Amino acid sequence: MSNHSMGLIADIGGTNARFALCSAEGEIISPLTLECKKYPSLESAAKAYLAWIRYRGPAIKEAAFAVACPVLTDKITLTNYDWSFSIDELQDQLQLDHLTVVNDFVAQALAVPLLKDHQKIKIGQGEAAPGFPIVVVGPGTGLGVSILVPQPDGRWTALASEGGHATMPAPYPEEERVIAALRQEYGHVSAERVVSGMGLTNLYRTLLVLHGQEGQSLPPEEISYKALSGDPLCREAAQMMFGLLGTLAGNLALTAGALGGVYIAGGIIPREGLLDMFRESSFRVRFEAKGRFTSYLSRIPTYVMKADYPAFLGLSGLVQKNFNN
Repeated sequence: MSNHSMGLIADIGGTNARFALCSAEGEIISPLTLECKKYPSLESAAKAYLAWIRYRGPAIKEAAFAVACPVLTDKITLTNYDWSFSIDELQDQLQLDHLTVVNDFVAQALAVPLLKDHQKIKIGQGEAAPGFPIVVVGPGTGLGVSILVPQPDGRWTALASEGGHATMPAPYPEEERVIAALRQEYGHVSAERVVSGMGLTNLYRTLLVLHGQEGQSLPPEEISYKALSGDPLCREAAQMMFGLLGTLAGNLALTAGALGGVYIAGGIIPREGLLDMFRESSFRVRFEAKGRFTSYLSRIPTYVMKADYPAFLGLSGLVQKNFNN
């Protein structure tokens, strides 16, 4: 392939489809966000993107798309939007040689080995041990989990995981009261029910009730804003979420043997102001608080990802693989 060949990458969510081109060297070019509802299909959105940017280069033959749903067969159906497609058919419609489709969180996880120093912020002590797995956990609208496993050729495989739906333990009495109340409501309280945007809403509403007030469901952005403005219950909800994330991240690190590090992805923690609150929270103490294995966990570094388009980074790595094969 000539150096001027371009790959097409896309991060497809329930509201927006974000497209970009990437070069054989992995440079991300012409990112553009389109609203899903304005297009009848992913094919039409992809063609609209190329028209918008007035692409005039060589025919695009390589593409990698991330989708907000499980990728189990050729047939893909988005969880939160009514687009569905066959990978093989879409590859033909877009006249591609290769189309790789992965879960959106797998794409974010694949970005981790490509992060530059300024795109990650270290929380606490620990140093990554080369050749060991890395855990990526991402509180956003929901809660994504992936485990990166190093391969002998120096590349990484990202395991698609549903770890966000594992049962959430509550190590402290005040958390146990909140989780017991949520158990009455939901039956099963997964990590996602308390460590995510929806989780922050659940924690705040339940804390209100436990404090004898009327439960109200505020959006997570409003709870974050009020927490930063000093509202005590909003602060308590945010701090509880950070502590529970620490417990969860420590469990995942032990389960995966993640001596390569634990990375916090997703749209919540890196936000302006919240990152400072997170840094001062009990997250790292809780991450290490595993009794006889505290010293094991103290060696594992934890980072917050700060990249603008982490899924694009991971997708560009997938396209580069095809360029180089």
